[in-house]
Amino acid sequence: MATDPGRVEEFRRGVEMGLEYAMALHVDRINCLVGKRIQGMPGQEQWRLLVENLRHAARRLDEKGLTLLVEPLNTFDVPDFFLCRSSDGLRLLTEVGAPNLMIQLDLYHMQRMEGNLTETLRANLGAVGHIQIADVPGRHQPGTGEINYRFVLRELDRLGYPFFVGLEYVPEPDTLASLSWLGEMGFGL
Repeated sequence: MATDPGRVEEFRRGVEMGLEYAMALHVDRINCLVGKRIQGMPGQEQWRLLVENLRHAARRLDEKGLTLLVEPLNTFDVPDFFLCRSSDGLRLLTEVGAPNLMIQLDLYHMQRMEGNLTETLRANLGAVGHIQIADVPGRHQPGTGEINYRFVLRELDRLGYPFFVGLEYVPEPDTLASLSWLGEMGFGL
């Protein structure tokens, strides 16, 4: 709803609710899924509103010492999603200009939209506040598809990525069995 002019007040109420939950749960990051393109509305208008809404949200979160995250999603799985490339996310960070706004980078979405994971991480890791992983195709656990997660995760360690990596995948065949990739790639639980 962050790009919808008819939902500005709803967006702001959502920010307040998110703050309330974050404080109760003691989390320091909130993800804002920006929404979809609105048919018939110029993209520049939606972008302007998004920047305005994120400035508001970042200000409110900053008052509580929290970080606001924005996540580009691929348009194959989420058609018409407004923020769909890491370069769009970086531009958004620049235009909003809030020090507590960062990118939530889901490597599954990034691989689907643009590839070149390692170089993008190397060039922009300072702007990344959270990373999520899943393999392509199928959005299953690492080791089931084309991404070399053994290399990517070691590179994140080498680069000094300071945060957790989230596992946001569809487990195959079940959740417990899907964790076997950790040992197979030399990582521990």
